[in-house]
Amino acid sequence: MFAHLHTPLQYLKGIGPQKALLLEQELSLYTIYDLIQHYPFRYEDRTRIYTIKEIQEEDTFVQFIGTIEDITLTGNGKHKRLVATCQDTTGELELIWFQGITWVEKKLLKGPSYLIAGKPNFFGKKITLPHPELELIGQQHQVKKYIQPIYSTTEKLKRKYIDSKALSKWIQHALQSAENYLMDNLPVFLLEKYQFLSKKESMKTIHFPKTISELEQAKRRLKFEELFYNQFKIFLQKKIAQKKFKGQIFHSAPSVTEFYTKHLSFELTEAQKRVIKEIYHDLTSGRQMNRLLQGDVGSGKTIVAFITMLMAYDNHTQACLMAPTELLAQQHAQTLVAYCESLHISIALLTGSTKQAERKKIIQQLQTGELHFIVGTHALLEDPIQFKNLGLCIIDEQHRFGVAQRAQLWNKNNMFHPHILVMTATPIPRTLAMTLYGDLDLSMIDELPSGRKPIITLHRNDAYRLKVFGFLKDQIEKGRQVYIIYPLIEESDHFDLKDLMDGYESIARAFPDYPLSIVHGRMRAEDKEYEMKRFLKKETKIMVATTVIEVGINIPNATVMVIENAEKFGLSQLHQLRGRVGRGSDQSYCILMTKP
Repeated sequence: MFAHLHTPLQYLKGIGPQKALLLEQELSLYTIYDLIQHYPFRYEDRTRIYTIKEIQEEDTFVQFIGTIEDITLTGNGKHKRLVATCQDTTGELELIWFQGITWVEKKLLKGPSYLIAGKPNFFGKKITLPHPELELIGQQHQVKKYIQPIYSTTEKLKRKYIDSKALSKWIQHALQSAENYLMDNLPVFLLEKYQFLSKKESMKTIHFPKTISELEQAKRRLKFEELFYNQFKIFLQKKIAQKKFKGQIFHSAPSVTEFYTKHLSFELTEAQKRVIKEIYHDLTSGRQMNRLLQGDVGSGKTIVAFITMLMAYDNHTQACLMAPTELLAQQHAQTLVAYCESLHISIALLTGSTKQAERKKIIQQLQTGELHFIVGTHALLEDPIQFKNLGLCIIDEQHRFGVAQRAQLWNKNNMFHPHILVMTATPIPRTLAMTLYGDLDLSMIDELPSGRKPIITLHRNDAYRLKVFGFLKDQIEKGRQVYIIYPLIEESDHFDLKDLMDGYESIARAFPDYPLSIVHGRMRAEDKEYEMKRFLKKETKIMVATTVIEVGINIPNATVMVIENAEKFGLSQLHQLRGRVGRGSDQSYCILMTKP
């Protein structure tokens, strides 16, 4: 039954060996089933006939009936173009050709009606259609209405006349030949519960929908199927891994009790306590822990990480904490050193800039077991870094590392796979987290520590800039500090964005009475460190920076962050940047500046 679906494409009507080889090389299409799974990347809705007046800027494809009133040639050489003025009873627009001008000019007729289709461009109120499709129609002509699938192809295929229309024709043949072999692969109860189309109907409709409503139903069914089997595969791999990879069994944790009762100066939130219990359950279960800890910036993930490290210490194993940047690794190390000193636990920091003599000492102490905890960057992945008994790996800002890098840490223990805890501050909805990190169990710290206030996030454009500056002055007068973030260091010909160098001068002019700090990626590490320390000591009131401060800087007195060209940042970056404020008890603000 399934053999037919795996028939090589060269045997499909109209293709043959040479075209099949091209499809294989250019689109990785080998069989009939590959071809019918080459879905359209967009559709042209030819069921609607517009009037010129109805055409809007957001329309990506339109068709209308009009007559050509005027034809003119403009420019010369490379700038030569053919412009035809077209109108209907509601208005007019211009049809433009830059290529094939001589041929098009001979074919164009003034007076008769055309069905005209294409993508509209707007220049103010003026509408143009570059290289439109034209079909001459008579007075009684019935316009055929349908939805046209558009398939991805390549320049090499187009030169061989294998364009979207050719692919559409072959896919139609493939569907006809495979119709009796497209069996449902979802359980009946799911088909009934969600009222899905059958597999056969979905495949036919995704390529040749009769209506937009039908198309949406087919997309819904096929998207569900893809996610369902991806999820199924991830959970299957997870179950196999849980049986295959046995973790060290941790038992009692007296250091955790001592730290909690004698050295912790604040009360853990209920969310932190819940997450610690989930982690403890994993560590005592006999299977390798693979857990994702998600929590907003400032929610207290680091203290949870340290308590987890104490569990490793109490069970005679070593623990490492890996961060994506030196700055963040240093910040973690500073926090953990204070805790470790009170418990007489040895800890070290290892980054790319660690001096050779210190590096040799750290490597030796890790191998002998003298060093219990290590905090570092990617430097921890290097081959010379070996442990006597690595029991726990914690990875901060998980999205900055790949699965392969996580696996490199796994291999630092020859006897057991170490327990893995990965942490992220990026807000990932639970269902998406399960898809992205389906091999991990999920814990969430969904509660801020006592005294912390939610950050107020505001959107403003350039028209409000003076008011924003006034607000910044008010905050500085109250003793607070401010970050102003730019997407670029210097002006670029490629991007119409605000840049840090020009911004620094503008801020200096707007705030002449306040000292500024400047931090960006091209500065030497020691210069960045100097500027950040000045800001930390409150010697400067405003820090002008790029996203280099996205992670690894903790200034509780900074209460306002202004992000210029906020529309050019991703959600994860915006969230990380916003997390630099709101780290104290004062109300904090994040102002997203965009164009109007």
